Amino acid sequence: MKYIHIVLLLVTLSLTPVLSNAQSGTIKGFVYDDENGEPISYCMMQLKGTQLGAMTERSGAFIITRIPEGTYVLSVKYFGYTTIEDTIVVGRSTITKRYLLKKSNTMLDEFEVTADAQRRVQETRTSVISITPKEIAKMPSIGGQPDFAQYLQVLPGVISTGDQGGQLYVRGGTPIQNMLLIDGMLLYNPFHSIGLFSVFDTEIINTADVYTGGYGAEFGGRISSVMDIKTRDGNKKRTSGKIDLNSFGAKLLLEGPLVKLKEEKGTSLSYIASIKGSYLEKSSKLLYPYLGEVGLPYNYVDLYGKLSLTTTEGSKVSIFGFRFDDQVNFPDIAQYGWNNWGAGTQFLVVPGNEPTTISGTISYSNYSSQLIDPAFYPKESSIGGFLANMAFNFYMGKNYFTAGFDLTGYKAYYKYFTRSGMMEEEVDYTTDVALFAKYKYNYQDRLIIEPGIRLQYYASMSAAVPEPRLAMKYNLSRKVRLKLSAGLFSQNFTTITSDRDVVSLFSGFLSSPDRLPYEFDGKEMKDNLQKAAHLILGVELDLVKNVVINVEGYYKRFTQLTTINRYKMFEINPDFIWEKGSAYGGDISLKYDHKNLYIWAVYSLGFVDRYDGKINYHPHFDRRHNVNLLVSYAFGKQVRKVWQTDLRWNYGSGFPFSQTQAIYPHVTMGGTFSGDYVRENEEIYYLLAELNTGRLPAYHRLDFSIKRKFYFGERNLVEITGSVTNLYNYKNIFYVDRVTAEIIYQMPLLYSFGVTWSF
Repeated sequence: MKYIHIVLLLVTLSLTPVLSNAQSGTIKGFVYDDENGEPISYCMMQLKGTQLGAMTERSGAFIITRIPEGTYVLSVKYFGYTTIEDTIVVGRSTITKRYLLKKSNTMLDEFEVTADAQRRVQETRTSVISITPKEIAKMPSIGGQPDFAQYLQVLPGVISTGDQGGQLYVRGGTPIQNMLLIDGMLLYNPFHSIGLFSVFDTEIINTADVYTGGYGAEFGGRISSVMDIKTRDGNKKRTSGKIDLNSFGAKLLLEGPLVKLKEEKGTSLSYIASIKGSYLEKSSKLLYPYLGEVGLPYNYVDLYGKLSLTTTEGSKVSIFGFRFDDQVNFPDIAQYGWNNWGAGTQFLVVPGNEPTTISGTISYSNYSSQLIDPAFYPKESSIGGFLANMAFNFYMGKNYFTAGFDLTGYKAYYKYFTRSGMMEEEVDYTTDVALFAKYKYNYQDRLIIEPGIRLQYYASMSAAVPEPRLAMKYNLSRKVRLKLSAGLFSQNFTTITSDRDVVSLFSGFLSSPDRLPYEFDGKEMKDNLQKAAHLILGVELDLVKNVVINVEGYYKRFTQLTTINRYKMFEINPDFIWEKGSAYGGDISLKYDHKNLYIWAVYSLGFVDRYDGKINYHPHFDRRHNVNLLVSYAFGKQVRKVWQTDLRWNYGSGFPFSQTQAIYPHVTMGGTFSGDYVRENEEIYYLLAELNTGRLPAYHRLDFSIKRKFYFGERNLVEITGSVTNLYNYKNIFYVDRVTAEIIYQMPLLYSFGVTWSF
């Protein structure tokens, strides 16, 4: 209860500054793109001649408080758009404004104060990277279209385990320890089995914030990372869309207004819908005969739709839904498939005269998967449930206070067969409740402090876990900034996978299992949660014009982890065991973005270790060195620069694996005492060396694409793309068959081409 009292005290303290705003004036409102009605995020709002101002949020909303009475000129400025200057008489009341920015025909090189530069000064921004479709479009267009999954792989601290079925590991955390939210709704598997594509159509993404650690109190239930994706509203001005055909698949996007956004009319209603899919199983046999008879048997279909209603005051409600399907069929090896569907609503309420906003989400999603392996019994797993949250945001000049709650409930199901052929089923029901609060204090754009507290309650085990969080930034100057973030994290969620699997396509979802030892490493375990502590230190440098350098060091201490008992011999032995471990290292990234040239270079050094009570070992995703280089260049005689070339090179040192020491025949005796060992067939068994003491060869791959744009009138654009994956056809090892010693490789050189029509 004392933690609840702390939250209530913070709420009470926040009301004092809010009430003081009544003694002065407030200007609030929204900023939209005049062309399509899309909210403009991080637009600079400045009262000229004063230090008073704000930046718009991702919803396009802004609030400027504590304005003394008088007449002011409000400057609305965003790079690439014509600046608006509005004269406003401020009294002791709230003034609501709405601005529609028009794109500028002239680009001023001397305009250096961009929204991104302002955010670096006014926000802590520790261990977080914001991604936009504009940046994703600079990736080589594998299969004809750039994809969110491909861009994630070039971020600092993100490790991919391969092209086929590869999973993403973020600074030492496993995939189940990563939270992914789409418009506030939980998504359990955002990546397709081929590893090159996500379930998201790049065109529907507004922004995506990727927190690789040390995230704020508003996020909980995962112990490694958060990917927070916000989709955009449909075009509020006119019907538009995109059709794409390429050698890997096809896509159709449609959007438009049901009620148009107008200056004199406050309410608008718009829609956006996307469908994309792969026919790679068919096209690969025709285009890539060197892959063999099977080709690339990966198929998927992704559907997404959204309705958005916006009022004059800026209040907004969206209704959205999706269905994502994935199928893999390797004859005589395995068949694997999953589907993920969900629906929800998200809202933003802007009260009339108060400098506050209220936001929230109510949603339900379900994920199910099945693995059919001819050599073993089939497996099935599913997880589904609801999520409801609400946040209250109070603005006080450049400071703000946020408080809210999360409510999550789900059912996890797992069906499998024992070695003796007996079917087993696991069904878990759980409800998690959380209260959170955080406060941001900005002292003269010099020191920004953002403390927070989250109280997470896990009803299934009656455990309450306090999770303090802290983020700080100190601006030594406009060009040098120090930053820090730290916190405690927990989760009641795990998957059943084997660390001996080359690729874990299938995962059995469970809440924290009960079949665990009561002690670990001489310590009594009070609950069955997974827990971690994060510490991140960093420095941002803008020492050279148009170049941003970011250096971060991190340490994640995983104090409680659960895994399958690899030592289990008898039924009385527990199915799961405890582990602990750490992940530590550092990243350095360099970004150059000026005129037609974009360069993104990243080097990551990482160490991941685990201890299971008997041995210390490195998990299979422990990669020591990882390098990514992304270069994009637009050129052409026309002002529009109709040509674009994109290049990405990745190098990763070898992953750990367990070496084979010996292979020997084993007579099974038919599983009975009466078996005939003379006529009984033998099975091949192998003896492994110490866990993950070997290292695979290094991985590296070069991807390249070139695009040509053709404009027809003001609204029609045709884009032709050609691309090559693994340009120099390097043979990266996928896995080695322990019995036959056959080496299976990752993707060879794959060429692709596509055409896109935007209207």
